[in-house]
Amino acid sequence: METPDKQFKSGYVAIVGKPNVGKSTLINALVGRKLSIVTRRPQTTRHRVLAILTSEDYQVILLDTPGVIKPRYRLHESMMQNVDSAVADADLVLFMAEASSTEPDSLSLERLRGTRSILAINKIDLVRREDALPLAEKYMGLDIFETVVPISAKSGYQVDVLLEEIVSRLAPGPQFYPSDVLSEHPERFFIAELVREQVFKQLREELPYSTQVNVINLEPRPDGKDLIDAEIVVDRDSQKGIVIGKGGQQLKKIGSRARVQIEEFLGREVFLRLHVKVRQGWRDSPGHLKSFGF
Repeated sequence: METPDKQFKSGYVAIVGKPNVGKSTLINALVGRKLSIVTRRPQTTRHRVLAILTSEDYQVILLDTPGVIKPRYRLHESMMQNVDSAVADADLVLFMAEASSTEPDSLSLERLRGTRSILAINKIDLVRREDALPLAEKYMGLDIFETVVPISAKSGYQVDVLLEEIVSRLAPGPQFYPSDVLSEHPERFFIAELVREQVFKQLREELPYSTQVNVINLEPRPDGKDLIDAEIVVDRDSQKGIVIGKGGQQLKKIGSRARVQIEEFLGREVFLRLHVKVRQGWRDSPGHLKSFGF
């Protein structure tokens, strides 16, 4: 029950920054479980992954966004529209920068105009603390941010401090979601994301950026393993063989590692079947992009 001096707080917080700055890692650290895929490659996140952090005193609704880039395909344009939409919907923007950077991320900063924003300088564990001070001073000199918090999303350093800064800036409000709900996305979305994570991890160069994963069948089986059929969509015929690999070994490796992650996420055993489909030019096709949820 609320006390007169302590009201329940709630609000939407968009996490914005360049690719590979650690946004997904931070969301997973705040929520305490894996909701957003994490790889070392940039531009992994395409959709607004909504995660919900609830306590007795607050509910923080986190909007993960794609890393800010200059669009090359209609897919990229859709991703940047997702960023702008998340910022517009947010009560507060959490801007993330890398501690090893020497200059502010001007491309991402353009999307913060007119917002309430705080700054998190991530990966502080990879540099000497004093080496990150010039960057923090440059950002704070822009008069955009209310505060700055150095963090390490990977190790958890000062993530709790960052959460306190976020909550302190939220207004009193209702609890929008039940306490046991961690995301609006269905299981199919996270299954597809976990498969796509392994595509990014197992394949090299530019190929992962030409792929999309769709779950086409999820069949619960009370007396056995759930059946999951998922398709990995590629851009060209030549890419199909690369994904499958010699004797099907590459696809088998992607599937076996994704299955482990999916079972951990769902808390039950699954039988995962992967298929590779060619949809030529899908990244620039309005029809394909719409069917894939962009």
